[in-house]
Amino acid sequence: MGGAREAVARIGEGPDVVTGEGAPAASAPAGRTSAGWKVLPIVEGLVLLIALVLPWVLQDYLTVFATRVVILALFALSFDLVWGYAGIMSFGQALFFGAAGYGVALMARDLNVTSILLILPAGTLIGLTASLLLGGFLLLGRYPSSVIFVSLGTLTGSYAADRLARGWYYLGGQNGIPSIPPLTLGSYEFEEGPVYYYMVLGILVVTYLLCRFLVRSQFGLALAGLRENEQRIAFFGYKAQHLKAIVFAIGGTIAGLAGSLYAFHEGFVWPNMLGVVFSTQVVLYVLFGGSGTLIGAVIGTVIIEGVSFWLSDNYRDVWPIILGVLLLLVIMFRPLGLISFVLGERERVGSFGKEPGKGPSKAAKKEAGNAAP
Repeated sequence: MGGAREAVARIGEGPDVVTGEGAPAASAPAGRTSAGWKVLPIVEGLVLLIALVLPWVLQDYLTVFATRVVILALFALSFDLVWGYAGIMSFGQALFFGAAGYGVALMARDLNVTSILLILPAGTLIGLTASLLLGGFLLLGRYPSSVIFVSLGTLTGSYAADRLARGWYYLGGQNGIPSIPPLTLGSYEFEEGPVYYYMVLGILVVTYLLCRFLVRSQFGLALAGLRENEQRIAFFGYKAQHLKAIVFAIGGTIAGLAGSLYAFHEGFVWPNMLGVVFSTQVVLYVLFGGSGTLIGAVIGTVIIEGVSFWLSDNYRDVWPIILGVLLLLVIMFRPLGLISFVLGERERVGSFGKEPGKGPSKAAKKEAGNAAP
């Protein structure tokens, strides 16, 4: 498997820059500044800094809106893992989001359970269970599943869940489940405002760091190869469908966490949370910001929700048309998303071996020394 690991590690290495004479020219790798600094950590740090100071400069109602956007960014993060790293076009990501929302809403309504120590694990478990069931059915068959089959399968699951919620009286039918009480921690209630915002932001940051560690690990190396060339990864001996199922389950788990937070923040759940429209919405977040980067999903969510809020307030009759034209222009001229303006292809894929231009690693030198007579 060592040879396979080395071969996968080469995926994403950009070609040499060639001068007019045809000789390779030394240049900074894509995704770095002229000083050799990586761009991605800089972008992540700026986004985090802006997020930390927002409640200090926003009015109260805008802080509530910003909290909603942060939860949706967590939801978008789940889809970016599934699509951006495993190549699974899931049109049913809202199924896990909404199922967790309905699950915790029923816990609050029927069992009077509102403790954050129970609600968040329960929502996460619901998302994990639903994604394992759907992912096992779609991805772990005898033969490899096609992209179209998985896309239509997730779309069907999301649509069926939406119709089920609308027709089931126990779930509130078309009206959903209203009047969900606030989250609690002991006797403390998490009301809308800066405290809820920073709590949700902390969860997003921790989840983001875990995802960043995952995609830069040995497992992430296999995912990078899976995204770039699935047939070659399978040839190297990796079980591509199993890798996809694992990522699909992780994405569903994060979506469930986001759905449980969203239900208590909004104070009610409704069938649209499970449906195709909401699933398509998260696709647009990631597509607009840039897939396969994690931070692109966050940026895309913030920009789309922010622009939608501003347009709907100032151009109430035509704002969906303006937003649609804006999304279309970005997709046409920047297919890799807005993050591609500052992030190179190599850094988007990631570096798993030695840095380009550097000598062999210590482990390689040691292995060469042992092989010498």
